[in-house]
Amino acid sequence: VQLVESGGGLVQAGDSVTLSCTVSGRTISTSAMGWFRQAPGKEREFVAGISGVSSLTDYADSVKGRFTISRLNAENMVTLQMNGLKPEDTAVYYCAGRVYGQARTNPADYIFWGQGTQVTVSS
Repeated sequence: VQLVESGGGLVQAGDSVTLSCTVSGRTISTSAMGWFRQAPGKEREFVAGISGVSSLTDYADSVKGRFTISRLNAENMVTLQMNGLKPEDTAVYYCAGRVYGQARTNPADYIFWGQGTQVTVSS
């Protein structure tokens, strides 16, 4: 199973960016998928998750109302639309997948991981 993120880069505060995660080797339509991020010197933290089948979504409080996670089953892809970016959103963003269908906030519950994509938000 391979997860490949794309879409990161250097943006200004207030800008919008969409991250994409293309998955190969496994169909994601019934699997929970998540986005996590890790800033320098900090632990990896949950950003957003989407459950399989039900497509219920969950967000960290810090991004609620600004970020939107979506799953495109036909493309076997997960996206993260990020609006109103802030300097504190600067981090490496990782796409992750579970074998099971319910999204979780603990990174230890995910077994498939991408290599990460850097998002840097300047003030």
